Amino acid sequence: MINPFENNALRTRDDLAQAVRDLVAPLVAHFSPGKARVRIGASGARHDEASADIEAFARPLWGIAPLAAGGYTFEHWDIWRTGLANGTNPDHAEYWGDPGDNDQRLVEMAAIGFALRLVPEHIWQPLSTEAKTQVAAYLTKAHRSCFANCNWKFFRLLIGLGLGHVGVRVDTALHDAYLDEIDEYYLSEGWYFDGKPKQADHYIPFAFHYYGLLYASLADDPARADTFRQRASEFAQDIGHWYADDGAALPFGRSLTYQFAHAGIWGALAFSDVPALPWGQIKGYYLRNLRWWARQPIFDASGLMNIGFAYPNLMMSEGYNGPGSPYWAMKAFLPLALAADHPFWAAEETVPAPSPEPVSLPQAAMIIQALPGHKVALTSGQELTYMRHGAEKYAKFAYSTRYGFSVEVDERQFWQATSDNMISFSDDGVHFRMRETNEVAQIADNCLYGRWRPYADVLVETWLVPVGHWHFRLHEVTTPRKLDSIEGGFAIARPANGSWQIEGEGGKVALRTAHDISTICGADHRKARSHLALPNSNVINARTVIPQLTGALPPGTTQLACAVLAMPLAALPPLPPFPTITSLRALFAAKGRQVMTK
Repeated sequence: MINPFENNALRTRDDLAQAVRDLVAPLVAHFSPGKARVRIGASGARHDEASADIEAFARPLWGIAPLAAGGYTFEHWDIWRTGLANGTNPDHAEYWGDPGDNDQRLVEMAAIGFALRLVPEHIWQPLSTEAKTQVAAYLTKAHRSCFANCNWKFFRLLIGLGLGHVGVRVDTALHDAYLDEIDEYYLSEGWYFDGKPKQADHYIPFAFHYYGLLYASLADDPARADTFRQRASEFAQDIGHWYADDGAALPFGRSLTYQFAHAGIWGALAFSDVPALPWGQIKGYYLRNLRWWARQPIFDASGLMNIGFAYPNLMMSEGYNGPGSPYWAMKAFLPLALAADHPFWAAEETVPAPSPEPVSLPQAAMIIQALPGHKVALTSGQELTYMRHGAEKYAKFAYSTRYGFSVEVDERQFWQATSDNMISFSDDGVHFRMRETNEVAQIADNCLYGRWRPYADVLVETWLVPVGHWHFRLHEVTTPRKLDSIEGGFAIARPANGSWQIEGEGGKVALRTAHDISTICGADHRKARSHLALPNSNVINARTVIPQLTGALPPGTTQLACAVLAMPLAALPPLPPFPTITSLRALFAAKGRQVMTK
């Protein structure tokens, strides 16, 4: 495996410039003869092949354009200009195809619009008059198309900013319409939702705020600029809680294959001159995240990026992920456009002091615990029902920067269910259900509540309570028939030699490796076990083991309770007293409020 980040300290502006060049270099050999297509893999996506080929052509521009804007040389501009001219030429064999409403091509044209706005001297001015006419016509058609009801609304703005900057007239009334619609996605406290009211994932930092800050800096719209900057400044106070001290960002939600795009929000704050936090903290969040990614095996033997999160993995991918999709990560390099003496680059990296108490993020339906070696997000209220693995990516009880989460890779073998940080139910011993949505989702103090149904006739109420290094889960399950259940703790990496220690008995089990410990302690009738998860089910570790509780629930109402903890190997801290469902009902009756509200 070739790692383009190898031997790169990723600490200075020059380091980042070299990283862009090294990431792009392996792509060059994969350009088509006409330079308009880049095919780097055989896996498919739901859009057509031409759209997939455009991804690896256009997405690197998110890094190349800031590189050039910052005064660095880039030796392959001729390739991108040739490809742009041929890809937008209807008479060329490598024509990209007409852009249409809700078309994947619209996504990729945003990167080209951004490059036109930032470095027209490299990507536009050297083109022939005929090529300029073709590019303008193609992008204008894309600009007039309808964009999906989500963060895609920003793509029209970016295409328009690029066209306007090179002298092509655009209908700015179309911008105003989409800016108004983007405002409809705003909740409060800096948080948006991504088109669906119960969906607030990494698209909020690396899309909504990233594009909003680009617009604030590149458009002549002072009022909107102030709004976008103010919202991003407020958001930065929250989103830092998604990042651990080692640089890892919280694996949560869809599009995790965009990998170090997680650094993008911090770079965008710098680009737009928004000191939402001290510059040293912003720079620290930014560079630590890039260095964390540099330690992960995310590249193939030639140095190309792979679909996956912390290792190549199609199991956790979305239907729209093509071989070139991961290059959305190039959005991380926006600060290269800044001068070397900008306060962001001049600052020394700093690490914020960890919060001694859990932090509530009501607009994300989360409570964050800063624990030894990782951050944990307890969740109740988010959902995504229209993509695969939506339940695993949004509706688990807990997510960790160190242990990630797992997806179910065989939904017809209940006994093989990972059920990490989730409880699963089966009424036939084969198929199984878990939480996908909530009928009610509330927060009170630092506790979460969800009322949900794995089956239409089965009601589950769940309370999540963080205490010290632990978190408690209490469930009340009402079912008209017998159900089998599996509830898991955190999945930890299995050692290369295949051995680990299993401690405990009855309803308690602790798993110890040379590096980690994961435990689940039941306070009910269920039995504990060590479960060998199916390979490639976890987004961070390819082979994992999970502590689980298993047990049957009779018809009627059953109360369940457990305590869960995972951390780098150390002595287990004492287990605090369990809360009671009665006390939690009283708490939510007095203080409960709905999560994710305007």
